[in-house]
Amino acid sequence: MLNSNKMKLIIVESPTKAKTISKFLGSGFKIESSYGHVRDLPERQLGIDVEKNFKPKYTILAKSKKRVAELKAAAKKASEVILATDEDREGEAIAWHLSQALDLKKSDRIVFHEITENAIKESLKNPRDIDMKLVDAQQARRILDRLVGYKLSPLLWKKVAKGLSAGRVQSVAVRLVAERAKEIDNFKPEEYWSIVAVLKVDKDEFEAQLVKIGEKKLEKFSITNKEYAEKIVSNLDGAVWKVLKIEKKESKRQPLAPFTTSTLQQTAWSWFGYGAKQTMMLAQQLYETGLITYMRTDSLNVSQEALAVAAEKIKNDFGNNYLATAPRIYKTRSKTAQEAHEAVRPTNPESNPEEFQTKLTAQQFKLYDLIWRRFIASQMAGAIFEATGADISAANDYIFRATGNVLKFDGFLKVYRQKLSENLLPILKENEALELRELKSAQHFTEPPPYYNEASLIKALEEYGIGRPSTYAPTMVTIQLRRYVIKDEQKRLKPTDIGILVNDVLVKHFPEIVDLEFTARMEENLDKIAEGEKQWQPVIKEFWIPFKNNLDKKSMELSKEKLAVEKTELKCPKCGKDLVIRMGRYGKFYACSGFPGCKHTAPLESSNGTAENADLGPCPKCPDGKIVKRRTKKGRFFWGCSVWPKCDYATWENPAKNKPEEDA
Repeated sequence: MLNSNKMKLIIVESPTKAKTISKFLGSGFKIESSYGHVRDLPERQLGIDVEKNFKPKYTILAKSKKRVAELKAAAKKASEVILATDEDREGEAIAWHLSQALDLKKSDRIVFHEITENAIKESLKNPRDIDMKLVDAQQARRILDRLVGYKLSPLLWKKVAKGLSAGRVQSVAVRLVAERAKEIDNFKPEEYWSIVAVLKVDKDEFEAQLVKIGEKKLEKFSITNKEYAEKIVSNLDGAVWKVLKIEKKESKRQPLAPFTTSTLQQTAWSWFGYGAKQTMMLAQQLYETGLITYMRTDSLNVSQEALAVAAEKIKNDFGNNYLATAPRIYKTRSKTAQEAHEAVRPTNPESNPEEFQTKLTAQQFKLYDLIWRRFIASQMAGAIFEATGADISAANDYIFRATGNVLKFDGFLKVYRQKLSENLLPILKENEALELRELKSAQHFTEPPPYYNEASLIKALEEYGIGRPSTYAPTMVTIQLRRYVIKDEQKRLKPTDIGILVNDVLVKHFPEIVDLEFTARMEENLDKIAEGEKQWQPVIKEFWIPFKNNLDKKSMELSKEKLAVEKTELKCPKCGKDLVIRMGRYGKFYACSGFPGCKHTAPLESSNGTAENADLGPCPKCPDGKIVKRRTKKGRFFWGCSVWPKCDYATWENPAKNKPEEDA
């Protein structure tokens, strides 16, 4: 029974979430926010006692001390404290840290997939204890990451360059980017040819491609040079062309499943160019205002209530023929997906997205509209195409193939657009004579695999079993913030010199840190901790002992001169000693081998032998410096003085172009 003088205190992570929940509950509840994490490992020390079974030492964050005091005072006045942080491991850990920081003797834990009145009131009827299995899984991840970062990063500072860092998931992501770039650099294109006929029947023209000579079906590399291609064209001079066979069949395209975290990030990238961090920020805003279900999930499960609402919506708005014959139940391919969670979907699928447009920013609305359309489409009928194939003979021995594809019923495509390649063939009859309008041979070359972008890198990490819904976006941010990877003008991810070097060092000397299978197995172990199948300390110990032994060994063996210094034939203009190429946090540069006696440095020349900044002129602010091109930590180009920090001249204006440089 609620004390008349006291109310129940509900604590969530964010003020927005608190504001949304407060709309659904009466005056007997007080909703407060912790503003995120309140405790963590200390910033300037390891904070883990490896001799005492990896016992962590948590401290209240400086930014949270005032808030913790306020929440502690509120908890003392409350009849009951209810922890309503997010439903994943991170949320469970925040709830546990709150219970510790606030000295709560007793608290209830509630979880919900969506912030709606029904979901909140149902969760209040079914409180539970804090799930220490989930907390331990999050603790294990945090401790593993701290051990790797805190122990391996100083070695990189000493042996490569100051300011570097290593991490479990980030280092694997950098490896994928670096190896893809190397694969592209080493790629050797292969030549192949195709033969295409432009044919006419009545007034209609269409194309057909050579697919068979005699009994031999042509593969991609069956015609590998110009001479052979021209010989085929010559052999067909004066040939009789006729329709040999026509095949028609119906094909269906089924809708995609509703979104998980990774597919939402990938699709938002390809549709709108949103980065992973931006997508998750917008999705969190939509979740906290009650418009979508929880956005960090790898589950494709959908509640029966939501399926029923979607079915009714489809019938009412589009008709029975647009509804799938039975509710579509999607199963995730991920072995570790938490099926108790739901896919990312709208909480009000019965309402059209436009009803919320005035309440949302343009970016929020785009993402909400995408989530709504993907979910509604997932329960709609498939699109139906009529595919036509026509075999055409020429000079008896040569078979060409013409294909057509026409949309007959749009189904889910009415709601969720996808790329279509419709191609209408004219009406053809078997044995019908055709007129040859043109016979052309075309040269092609194989292309290298594309560079990763954020979407394709997240997809690769997911396919390898590396990282989880909560880690994809932070990983994308970290590898770019550390300057190991940069985005080019097309937003492709490319490794920097320092990224390549750090990856080479880790691959050679700490292979387990960047090994795909090892990292995936560690993720599986964290999942097993969350499921109660493993204890967290033995998992950490199994990793730590061989890692520490190897770390001690490499600290003695590795030399900075061997890892990060390249000799040159150039001489220092100040003292005459040899110039070497050193590696700094922002890439390679020339330095005097007489350092620290001589501190001369210069920008590295580009691959064509000319200094990138050679023609940019003297510094307008001091007599000693020249203008050089630099990057900010976020990757944006600017121009500054070469003797910085002695001279602080800097500008966004490109002296060579006399106009501002675009953001990288």
